[in-house]
Amino acid sequence: MNTRIDYRKAAPDAFKAMLDLEAGVRRSGLEHELLELVKMRASQINGCAYCLDMHSKDARAAGETEQRLYLLPAWRETAFYSPRERAALAWTEAVTQVSMNELSDTLYADLQAHFDEKEIVELTLAIIAINGWNRLAIAFRPDVGSHVAQPNG
Repeated sequence: MNTRIDYRKAAPDAFKAMLDLEAGVRRSGLEHELLELVKMRASQINGCAYCLDMHSKDARAAGETEQRLYLLPAWRETAFYSPRERAALAWTEAVTQVSMNELSDTLYADLQAHFDEKEIVELTLAIIAINGWNRLAIAFRPDVGSHVAQPNG
């Protein structure tokens, strides 16, 4: 597919705002590995090839296993993810598909069992950020496969 618009150049101030949000996510206290799983799962749901390529490379560079990446769409069916990761993945799916899901008190209570208030906000902002990046990449089609792995985000 051909790139439609280089959104970085077409709207540099808006792009900088997205970068600032991403920088805030990276400065959060959340584990880098957890953030990569969240980014991968949201990107899978949204069907974003560019982000899936990027975050699979970054996750592997950070030490994530192939097995856990391959089984991420079926995370509920495996024992490969910690309770904290499972809570984050459930929240990621619900927030990513907010128009189709209720963010129930039960789901939120499970999240609270594994994350403090600051972490819940940081996790939610990370989900918001990746959903924004997904939409930019899907709409404007940057060159899939061009990303070079960044093990520290």
